[in-house]
Amino acid sequence: MKIKILSAFIIFFAFINNNLAYENKILFRVNNEIITSVDILNEINYLSSLNKSFKNLQKEKIFQIAKNSIVREKIKEITLLKIFEEIKLDDKDFTRSLINNYSNLDINNIDELNQYLKKFNLDIKKIEKKIVINALWNQVIYSRFSSNVKIDINKLKEEILKDNKQTEFLLSEIVFDLDLNEVLDNKFDLIKKSILQDGFENTALIYSISDTSTNGGNLGWIKESSINKKIKNEISKLEINEYTSPITIPGGFLILKLSEIKKTEREIDLDKELETIIRIKTNDQLNQFSNIFLNKIKKDIIISEL
Repeated sequence: MKIKILSAFIIFFAFINNNLAYENKILFRVNNEIITSVDILNEINYLSSLNKSFKNLQKEKIFQIAKNSIVREKIKEITLLKIFEEIKLDDKDFTRSLINNYSNLDINNIDELNQYLKKFNLDIKKIEKKIVINALWNQVIYSRFSSNVKIDINKLKEEILKDNKQTEFLLSEIVFDLDLNEVLDNKFDLIKKSILQDGFENTALIYSISDTSTNGGNLGWIKESSINKKIKNEISKLEINEYTSPITIPGGFLILKLSEIKKTEREIDLDKELETIIRIKTNDQLNQFSNIFLNKIKKDIIISEL
């Protein structure tokens, strides 16, 4: 398998390095879906638009990350086509999903996004299908697993009301699982080595199976009241820019990096605060269900290197 991957990598970079050769070459298949050199190139441009440090990685890593990203997307698409007659959103939902995809870059409208994408040889048409697949996938995950989400509302209210001071953590994540015969300590050693060489953001691109991997694992500012006790205890051990050891979660393992802490006084709006925390906790649990579901489907998918 490594030889086949290396061959695909050589073919791909021969393709993009030769200005005269624009033939679109088939590199591998996901079931019957073909993946070409142009697909990989577009994926690299897309990932670069979400994470500006992506292209600083070694070429082999760039290729493998783009390949893994496309495979995940194809698995989602194959699954969605069994549920929906057509992979499509109405214009309003599509625009909202599109802007939200780039919200961490302070892009607020279509005109700004168009100008930004030009820097990466992209346009909205090239990423339209990708946005639609992710949006529909999230709908399916919510429909299937929202009833399994467990949140203790009374406990949340107690946490909110006990103090008018609020602690927030700026966090990034790497979510990973273990392949057959992989050992946790060995996998963590590989991830630590990658963090040392390439940084946490790029390591999230390489190893994380979470959808946050495309933006370097960035979770943004997370309120202390929305973090469960087990994870809060691990974060409390960290200094700024340190990261946790693997934390066992449903469907895999979680590594969290602490980038900053802030404490603020607040006027407590219980309903608003409760709504925000419930949304965060719901999304967190749904993301875990999504990873479990995707890994289950992946076992029946055939990936053929050409």
